[in-house]
Amino acid sequence: MTREEFEKLVEEGFLLIPEKFRARIRNVALLVEDEPPEEIRRQERLGEDETLLGLYQGISNTARGDTYGVGPTLPDTITLYQFSIEEAAREDSLDVRTVIAETIWHEYAHYFGMEEDEVRFREDNRKRG
Repeated sequence: MTREEFEKLVEEGFLLIPEKFRARIRNVALLVEDEPPEEIRRQERLGEDETLLGLYQGISNTARGDTYGVGPTLPDTITLYQFSIEEAAREDSLDVRTVIAETIWHEYAHYFGMEEDEVRFREDNRKRG
């Protein structure tokens, strides 16, 4: 899949976030890279056989406080890793579109202040119906 095709699916995946949440997203750049760089792999303590589909980096919405944004403020970032997502889709026999949408939901959940355990618990509940 080309980067352009992948980025189109990222746009579509973002729009699947309910409007009531999208309207509250501020100062977050949604990026696409091929795969997690070595520095991120070390930071996240990934083993040789592990990877990331996405990564939120920044100050969560719930931790921003009254002085957030006073003066120059770089955006938080959510990075989606194209090669990792494509590989996960193949391994799990899923559509890339589905993996992208789930990864976007997961990373924005971190933006809204959820810790990893809570995100995974909610993902499991969503998948069960």
